[in-house]
Amino acid sequence: MDRPKRRLLIVLLAAMWPVLPTTGTAQEDLPYFLRDRGTGVPTSLFGTYIRKGELIVYPFYEYYYDSNLEYDPAEFGYELAQDFRGEYEANEFLLFLGLGLTDWLAFEFEAAVISASLTKSPDDPSSQPDVLEESGLGDVEAQLRWRWKAESEKSPEIFSFFETVFPLQRDEVLIGTQHWEFKLGAGVIKGFRWGTMTLRTAVGYDEAEGKVEFGEYALEYLKRLSRVFRITALIEGQEDEVELIGDLQIHVTSWMFIRLNAGVGLTSKATDIAPEFGFVFTANVF
Repeated sequence: MDRPKRRLLIVLLAAMWPVLPTTGTAQEDLPYFLRDRGTGVPTSLFGTYIRKGELIVYPFYEYYYDSNLEYDPAEFGYELAQDFRGEYEANEFLLFLGLGLTDWLAFEFEAAVISASLTKSPDDPSSQPDVLEESGLGDVEAQLRWRWKAESEKSPEIFSFFETVFPLQRDEVLIGTQHWEFKLGAGVIKGFRWGTMTLRTAVGYDEAEGKVEFGEYALEYLKRLSRVFRITALIEGQEDEVELIGDLQIHVTSWMFIRLNAGVGLTSKATDIAPEFGFVFTANVF
């Protein structure tokens, strides 16, 4: 190869370097129990962890469809206090921000805009419209997540989280949050040669209910298949709403990966289907 061609090749490789897939060398240098996830604090994005000084920006889209959503017309301001099942559909655009404050503490913020519709049951005699539609600001929430104990070869990692959902849609009934909501949870993580397991649970407080109740629970499996692909499968639930979620991460570069996932309801009160798609961007900011 002559000198001009060599120079051109060097220039092209230099230009392409930021978008080449990561080599995974740093991950492979870790002990086996950390190779799936690395050394970061677990975020609320399952299968995603954040390190000290790292910023995560995740714009994404989620669709919801439920053929038999349970609703009560009285809760929407209509006269009949009785449960019915209607058809629910929503399109939601969300922005997630995460910041690793230390090697044991992380902060998260998430906000959404959403459009939703509820087609009432044919058995519902109330004055509720046949189709109830709303759009605007969705849930807005913040979390603190901290690690109490790092994982070792023989013992699991122990972490906790505290979540606040802000009541910014007091006048809407289908979208957003009408009352303060708080959640306090904890979990354990253990990596094995065949994958990484996470078990977590939480208790929640809803201002409207005025009491503390057992909240969400989940069992999660994460596996790093290669430097590019990671998969996650989990069962997540809250009371009698249980769903199965599958997730695929495609690590295109060292600073960006694609998330594709879908949730499928396992119980009648869970959302039938909820696919999600987005791009996760990361950067070291300090």
